[in-house]
Amino acid sequence: MCSFPDELSEEAIEGIRKEFQSTTVRVTSPALEKILYKPIPVLDHGFIRVIDYMGTDSSVVQAARVSYGAGTKKTQEDRGLINYLMAHRHTTPFEMCEIKFHLKMPIFVARQWVRHRTASLNEYSARYSVLSSEFYIPEISQLSKQSETNKQGKSEEEFSRDHSGEILEILEQTCRESYEKYSHMLNDLSLTRELARTVLPISIYTEMYWKIDLHNLMHFLELRADSHAQYEIRCYAEVILNILKEWVPFTYDAFINYRKEAVSLSKKSTELIKRMLRGEKISREESGLGKSEWLEFSKAFGIQD
Repeated sequence: MCSFPDELSEEAIEGIRKEFQSTTVRVTSPALEKILYKPIPVLDHGFIRVIDYMGTDSSVVQAARVSYGAGTKKTQEDRGLINYLMAHRHTTPFEMCEIKFHLKMPIFVARQWVRHRTASLNEYSARYSVLSSEFYIPEISQLSKQSETNKQGKSEEEFSRDHSGEILEILEQTCRESYEKYSHMLNDLSLTRELARTVLPISIYTEMYWKIDLHNLMHFLELRADSHAQYEIRCYAEVILNILKEWVPFTYDAFINYRKEAVSLSKKSTELIKRMLRGEKISREESGLGKSEWLEFSKAFGIQD
């Protein structure tokens, strides 16, 4: 896979800028131009690097206004139009912007990542190349017991210091031994790379290029920059969320206001709000909502049961 190595120095990055520098009449983002090719660290060995992009907020409003032949208007009107598009889920104008990332992450994070099938990607191939001996080892603060009620959730109960130390030792030892066997099969036994890799755990790091349009990127962030998402993929999503803010600030503000921090109400929940506004006091048993839905409803509106 063709890639920029993660150890690129500032001098090397400046060399790339000069090599590819050209005069253009297309719209550009000064904020993204400053960070192009620069790796942003994530987790212990991972990173996110912006490789390329197309369009800005102005591209969104330009695409929307072509429907009735109007050109670019004042900044405040551009912001208002983007808010309208976001609020009413007119998604096509946001698809006119694209961004391409170079990502380095543990394989188990990558397997969650590719479930978002609305992007183009090319991943490092361990069939053709040898994987490096870099594994994700979580911080002690991220070790927790499995929840007994939520198959994807963590328990609030914490491990003792001895248990945490034992878990980290097992993780590190397993990674080290698996890579030793991987190297032995490759170098001493001449086993094919495609089979030798099968002994490696999913905590080993992989890399990929990932290109996605703005609309689908926001959908990715809505799910993965959420408190319910797994910690490791959330770390990457939060970095990308900050990149989104720099790249398309009007779209970012609209996204936060109308989608990420907004509350979606069912028909029953909407009727409950109307009844409460009329002064009715309603308990969970009287609401007609299930337990989990009532908890979400109460949390969103600060209702004390």
